[in-house]
Amino acid sequence: MQFGRYYEEFEVGAVYKHWPGKTVTEYDDHLFCLLTMNHHPLHMDVNYAENTTDFGKNVVVGNYIYSLLLGMSVPDVSGKAIANLEIESLRHVKPTFHGDTIYGETEVLDKTPSKSKDDRGVVYVETRGYKQDGTVVCIFRRKVMVPKKSYGDARGGEQPGRPQPKE
Repeated sequence: MQFGRYYEEFEVGAVYKHWPGKTVTEYDDHLFCLLTMNHHPLHMDVNYAENTTDFGKNVVVGNYIYSLLLGMSVPDVSGKAIANLEIESLRHVKPTFHGDTIYGETEVLDKTPSKSKDDRGVVYVETRGYKQDGTVVCIFRRKVMVPKKSYGDARGGEQPGRPQPKE
């Protein structure tokens, strides 16, 4: 199974639909909030959310949704990456709630060969996340430095660093 892509395999205009989706649970949301020390009551306090917000219920913390989509995109986009260079923009378009299922897709916007090293290039992509009803909830653009096939071949091919079993 392929994990990520070499520079030559990216085509401007291609869209990679990440699979599978992920249903966001209250546990996921609260654990992420606790790990990142985001204790805003909008995410953690049901009474607060029901009685003082326009949504009337807890909203999933946006950075969890961004992180989830970034992770979903790794097998299709950055699994072979040398470096994630930049997050150009990040927009939380609509709220996500406990029980929503998130799906993602990434479009290749541009690609540029490296000017300093001929074994890599930079791929510019936009990832969109949407709920089970198609509502877009998050959009971000980033630049990823990815190797050319020659870089991968020189370092062990598809599974670099993988040891051989000893008898």
